[in-house]
Amino acid sequence: MAELIEIKKKVDETVLIGVVSKDQKESKVIEYLDELAFLTETAGAIVNKRFIQKLDYPNPRTFVGTGKLAEIASYVNEKNIDLVIFDDELSPSQLRNIERILKRRILDRTNLILDIFATRAQTAHAKVQVELAQYQYLLPRLTGMWTHLERQRGGIGLRGPGETEIETDRRIIRDRIARLKQQLIKIDKQMATQRKNRGKMVRVALVGYTNVGKSTLMNLLSNSDIFAENKLFATLDTTVRKIVIENLPFLLSDTVGFIRKLPHSIVESFKSTLDEVREADILLHIVDISHPGFEEQINIVNETLHEINSTQIPVSMVFNKIDAYQYVKKDEDDLTPKTKSNYSLNDLKNTWLAKDNNNSIFISAIKKENIDELKALLYKEVKEIHTKRYPYNDLLY
Repeated sequence: MAELIEIKKKVDETVLIGVVSKDQKESKVIEYLDELAFLTETAGAIVNKRFIQKLDYPNPRTFVGTGKLAEIASYVNEKNIDLVIFDDELSPSQLRNIERILKRRILDRTNLILDIFATRAQTAHAKVQVELAQYQYLLPRLTGMWTHLERQRGGIGLRGPGETEIETDRRIIRDRIARLKQQLIKIDKQMATQRKNRGKMVRVALVGYTNVGKSTLMNLLSNSDIFAENKLFATLDTTVRKIVIENLPFLLSDTVGFIRKLPHSIVESFKSTLDEVREADILLHIVDISHPGFEEQINIVNETLHEINSTQIPVSMVFNKIDAYQYVKKDEDDLTPKTKSNYSLNDLKNTWLAKDNNNSIFISAIKKENIDELKALLYKEVKEIHTKRYPYNDLLY
């Protein structure tokens, strides 16, 4: 009998690179590298080590200094590291220079996010959007990419168009981008027709940073089974469900999560998906209150809403994951000023989180805490719009 040999796929090991600059404190770089590590794990790789360098500005040729790059080269050779990931977008020349020195696959944050999107896209619509964003990222980087891809195929950062079209030149890439844009124009029209056919029902859209619990909350409110996972970008395709609270119907949509430095090509490619946000009557901004950087995440979501011209839509803040919130209780004898880490949930409720947002609520979607209060808030806001839209439909109430 022939001996059966189990062949296991090798998991990529990677090192992460960040720069502490005049504009970026070390504490922030560490937080950003934590997020980059989560992105890396979501893509299916293992983080072996992190490298951080202090520079006034990133090196225009190699992002980090030549000495630090030599140190990284020595480490990846010694440990046989497959992949090196930088926490900022690299220019085409930086990418080529770094690759020539390290002789390893090099990814930047944008390429890593695109790779995750490529694995998450399920519908034809999402796949076209991701493919367009990949080609737009790839076009200015063709000079070094093709020789690199000829040496090693497959793996994180190499999924999608580059893997099967090594010989493609710039002209063919531009033609492909043009065709994909035409496809998206048709899809945009189809999606717009679908939204129009829903009638004048009040629309509520869930927005927020990635992995804050939007899909979990969507499942809870709609009694559906949308894919939800403790990974970044678990949801790419917009899901719309009809919700009825008491006797009041409305539409609830779950959209792609936002993230720091979300690639512009993604924002452009996912225009029709983000139209669900633009055309909503109410936005529920979901926040992971347990995340140490939740305030910055709020700002990033607000900036993205500004970028897609959605700041005029009424927003209710929903602070999720109160079950996971932790703080360090100060001793009564401790006279030092409180820091954010010493704030209890009650403290937070009495700060700007609630004062600047009259329509705010603290919940746990996973533990189903304060969900009735959330439903009451939704009912109040939807009813207000519904009665203006249907002033003579008093029988509903």
